[in-house]
Amino acid sequence: MTQPIRERTEEFEREWLAPHAARACESRGRPTAEEEDPVRTVFQRDRDRILHSKSFRRLKHKTQVFISPQGDHYRTRLTHTLEVAQIARTVARALRLNEDLTEAIALGHDVGHTPFGHAGEFALNEAIREARPERRFRHFEQSVRVLTVIENDGRGLNLCYETIEGIGGHSKGTRDLEAELEKDSVGTLEAAVVRISDRIAYLNHDMDDALRAGWIAWEDVPKGIRGLGDTHGRRIGAMVSDLIESSATAPVLRLSNGMRGTLDEMKDFLFDAFYMDYARRFPDVEKAKSLVRSLFCHYVENPGELPPPYQGFDGAVDYVSGMTDRFAVRTFEDLFVPADWGAKGED
Repeated sequence: MTQPIRERTEEFEREWLAPHAARACESRGRPTAEEEDPVRTVFQRDRDRILHSKSFRRLKHKTQVFISPQGDHYRTRLTHTLEVAQIARTVARALRLNEDLTEAIALGHDVGHTPFGHAGEFALNEAIREARPERRFRHFEQSVRVLTVIENDGRGLNLCYETIEGIGGHSKGTRDLEAELEKDSVGTLEAAVVRISDRIAYLNHDMDDALRAGWIAWEDVPKGIRGLGDTHGRRIGAMVSDLIESSATAPVLRLSNGMRGTLDEMKDFLFDAFYMDYARRFPDVEKAKSLVRSLFCHYVENPGELPPPYQGFDGAVDYVSGMTDRFAVRTFEDLFVPADWGAKGED
């Protein structure tokens, strides 16, 4: 009898992957046991379930940084996710880690993001904490909730524990990288790969978008960052190569001291010259915050208007955070903007 494709893949993983890599055949399993697929490993099935989910598709209409940009080439939350997955897979393959688990974590890491990017996340978190001081909103925690509770008509996707833990531990915020990439801090090295790939991706593509928009000038970029290369691809290539070379001989993920310092300098520069400045100078940021807050407060005060299966306070959080930018705008207009009655008069 022919050996199932999945078993051949698992055999390849046992022979080829690094000793400290996650192996599909050694997964801790799923919350609900399932019969094995004859073709795909458990991590491949996780990747496919996330890729085909509604929450993943909605990322194409969610803000990365620029709210409703006029140009076609600015990043969205979906293109950001795909760039993270590409970088993470490159690193995972070079270090002989599990590409399928890495990709699953990367594809799912942002599905819990609010409309209007971090502006929307800030507004929703603020509104939640005013209503329930003990509560807060974190998009990476919401990503886990979306995939384990909300998707599949409220049944969740029944993902492997390694995938869920990697998605839940990806956030990095404004902290420097330091030594937070070791295996013990994020569950698996595959999760650590996604965590640093997320930072490499967003810093580089956000700087690329800021330069394209004229928000910052190349001459204003610190010399150390410019030294990585004069194109988006060269800068990413330099960071990825450094990460692979620095991590090749140890079961931890590392950057050289010089590259880690440059990455932290890039983060600090963008927060000061772009992220914070954009929030101060672009009036639509405050409009977006107000819109998200208004929607959330409306559904908390009128839970009967939530569509099924959303219910109560948690339903308001789930429903509003899951909206795309354009759906949030349409919903706001339906709720708060007077309709055109069609009455005609003289101009």
